[in-house]
Amino acid sequence: MELQSFGPYFSNPVEIVNAGDSRLFIVEKAGVIKILNANGTVNPTPFLNISSLVGSGGERGLLGLAFAPDYTTSGRFYVNYTDNTSTTKPNTIIARYTVSTNPDVANTFETRLLTINQPFENHNGGKLAFGQDGFLYIATGDGGSGGDPGDRAQNTSSLLGKLLRIDVSGSTYSIPGTNPFSGSANGADDPRPEIYAVGLRNPWKFSFDTSNGDLWIADVGQNAFEEINKVTGSGTPGDNYGWRCYEGNNHVYNDSGNCPANFNETIAPVAEYAHVGSGCSGSVTGGYVYRGTMFPSFMGKYFFADYCKQQIGILTDTGSSWSMAMQTPNITRGWTCFGEDYNGELYIAGGSNVYKIIDPNLSTDVPGSIQIKLYPNPANSSISIDLSSKFNSVESISIYNIHGQKIKTFSKSNKQILNISTKNYRSGLYFVEICTNKASKIVKKLIIN
Repeated sequence: MELQSFGPYFSNPVEIVNAGDSRLFIVEKAGVIKILNANGTVNPTPFLNISSLVGSGGERGLLGLAFAPDYTTSGRFYVNYTDNTSTTKPNTIIARYTVSTNPDVANTFETRLLTINQPFENHNGGKLAFGQDGFLYIATGDGGSGGDPGDRAQNTSSLLGKLLRIDVSGSTYSIPGTNPFSGSANGADDPRPEIYAVGLRNPWKFSFDTSNGDLWIADVGQNAFEEINKVTGSGTPGDNYGWRCYEGNNHVYNDSGNCPANFNETIAPVAEYAHVGSGCSGSVTGGYVYRGTMFPSFMGKYFFADYCKQQIGILTDTGSSWSMAMQTPNITRGWTCFGEDYNGELYIAGGSNVYKIIDPNLSTDVPGSIQIKLYPNPANSSISIDLSSKFNSVESISIYNIHGQKIKTFSKSNKQILNISTKNYRSGLYFVEICTNKASKIVKKLIIN
């Protein structure tokens, strides 16, 4: 695994989202959303700037973005931010916006759907995303300070420390009938009908597996363990993830107050790791299950990171469990978020940069052991591809950019050495795919200066 840089372009990026096309929308904590185009450029005009509404600093800011499943027709998208009413007790705002007649610029009129009072400035959660059921899921932290002093994560009269689920297909929002407390009136104090699951500390990032809808939640730990939760589909309404009673894999933290009878009544994480040392020794950043096509060795693996350790982790399904491997990549940062493009390729942000996650060992083993020479690499104005060793097996050659978009396809000519001009290509990383008449292929990395 290696990282390929797109930056530095951004100020405190905290979210990367696609809208079903080749653009990536980069959320900056201060309240700005910028568009990163497929060619690596950033639009000079932000997609949205609500910095005048956002209170930013520490764990506060514009933290989440989700495009409606019908965005291409409705133009609706949703944001999660902390407002600027207080630096110590802000409000979490869930609001709807719409795109203007210019697809690269949003309207600035806001429709507020939810306002959640925060007792402290930290543990705001911030992620929101649509599930395969079409409902909007919202992750909220436990309200902050340390150790959930208000015991809010287990309290169903509070929206804090929860995974919320609402139906935003109407003018405001309604409660899905399968929410665990859907019988309560909208906005009731106890239990709150917006609640879908309880017992979360600070679920900074969660995601849905685009292949099967499985829900992955990375919950930032207190001072001993970081945990990653996985449930089939979107889980079961009323799931309890255990905080503040337990952290990590059922380690008792504080079993006084409103706790389940035992840990068997809570969702155990599929993975945990312990803090080592003092200070910032662990803070998990949730990612995605890889469902792209460019890197077969990544398929089905869950990628996550740690902000403090500056490492990237991979969970691999062994059949009976998930094995964890932590790697220090070629570039180290305090990793704040992952993103997925419309082809399923993965990105990560840290510092002022956005990076694409790539497999440096791109060549695939194929029957017949195809040997292809590509030179020079790195290239400037042209490349040559020597097909002589397997000339009769090759059917086509394609070049892809780092976003997985096909730039050009070349049919095999009667020449065993194919010369390709690259003088009009932007500098960066590309991939050359050689397909054979036996439905096999080899992929090579190409760098253009």
